[in-house]
Amino acid sequence: MWRNKKAEPFTLNWELLLRFPFALGLIASLGQAPFGVPLVSLIGFALGFYSLRRAATMRGAAWIGWRFGLGYFVLSLHWLVSPFLVDAARHAWMAPFAVLFMAGGLALFWGVAFAISHRLGSIALLMTMPLAELARAYVFTGFPWAMPAYGAVDTWLGQGAALVGSHGVNLLFLATAFALSQSICARGGTRKLALVSAMIGTALLWPLPASETAISPDANAATVRLVQPNAPQHLKWDPDYIQVFYDRALDFSTAPGAPDLIVWPETSLPASLPGGADILAEIASATNGTPMVIGANRFEGFRLYNAAVLTNEKGEITQTYDKQHLVPFGEYVPFGDWLAQLGIHGLAASEGRGFSAGSTADLMDLGPLGRALVLICYEAVFPQDVARSPERPDFLLHLTNDAWFGSFAGPQQHLVQSRMRAIEQGLPMLRAANTGISALIDDKGRIVKALPLNEAGFLDVPLPPPAAPTFYSHTRDFPISILLTVALLGLWIKRRRNSN
Repeated sequence: MWRNKKAEPFTLNWELLLRFPFALGLIASLGQAPFGVPLVSLIGFALGFYSLRRAATMRGAAWIGWRFGLGYFVLSLHWLVSPFLVDAARHAWMAPFAVLFMAGGLALFWGVAFAISHRLGSIALLMTMPLAELARAYVFTGFPWAMPAYGAVDTWLGQGAALVGSHGVNLLFLATAFALSQSICARGGTRKLALVSAMIGTALLWPLPASETAISPDANAATVRLVQPNAPQHLKWDPDYIQVFYDRALDFSTAPGAPDLIVWPETSLPASLPGGADILAEIASATNGTPMVIGANRFEGFRLYNAAVLTNEKGEITQTYDKQHLVPFGEYVPFGDWLAQLGIHGLAASEGRGFSAGSTADLMDLGPLGRALVLICYEAVFPQDVARSPERPDFLLHLTNDAWFGSFAGPQQHLVQSRMRAIEQGLPMLRAANTGISALIDDKGRIVKALPLNEAGFLDVPLPPPAAPTFYSHTRDFPISILLTVALLGLWIKRRRNSN
């Protein structure tokens, strides 16, 4: 006779799952765009922190942390293959190595954080992981792309960047993940405290309500036209297509309407300056002398700069901003003078031995429109770059060529980071991107109006006024750095005393 067997409840084999920190890193990365599921990311980080319990030695802890970070960065930064596919015949073979090298290098920061936490106790993760993220934002010129905080851009927690910056949001997010991990393994009152903390932190990841953004009550607000020519990188400098993209940008600039300023994206002028000055005069004539900010390559003697120039009604250059934070191995190669003799140049350095960095962070004075802090390309990734000017701008102006970043995750992640810069500073941002996503972003980081990725067109947007200066705009990363460092030192001293 058949017997009815009582169904056993489903139980998840935690030990089996925790043996694969690489997979946990993949889960944790799902907070990044275009996935954008911060709650799943939170679970991934919680399990990653919980996996530290399996380490018997500091070396074992470092190995777990490194594999966890490797999974996180491999998926978050998979778009890094895109620059190597622009000239696939020459560079495609490097693509997988570049992704693994970058992901493995960044994962070292997390490996060190896990190793220290094993030595001082798992509570040290509250300090070591945010400090690891701070370190990778500054060490070797920094690369803070895909910080955990960016997954919270559309949540209440993300708005905390106006108070404590993205690194402060990192701390709060990672603290919530740690509390969630402790609610699994702790006992008694500690478990209850961890559970309550995890619930509060998770509640802050609730999405912000969708609402219409009021731009300006002033009906006479200045209008800015953002041009998106959509020039794929592999065709952008092809002689058969240069004129096509130039004509497209010019057509958008002369379309019906009366903008007070027209903005072309990074390196959108089809000739390097000063030799391309005649083209500027031609553009000014076609646009009836409307002031323009145009991204262009600019020579000064033998030095090449990635620049943004402001032109007047005659097409004359009245102000220039040269990009200061260059992309290592993209726009320049460390020890480039020596390596150039071997034929090794940056991917974007089509002429000479690479780009030179600008030396000033002066605001661009746009007259009645106010003063703008210009950011070129991945300068918008760095909170410290947006805070570099001694004077507060009226808005942020971001010129970028995201065609280098592919057509999936890269451009969307870049946009998220631009939005966080707006939140941190309480400033609206005008963003002109070659292949997208061009957008008007308000001082809360909300997208007011945008052009889709890989679509040619233009946006006419009213220029919003700035909000009041945020707390973070005054303090920058100094308080969070001191807090984490002092807390970690205090924990180390306490452990030393207890061990004696």
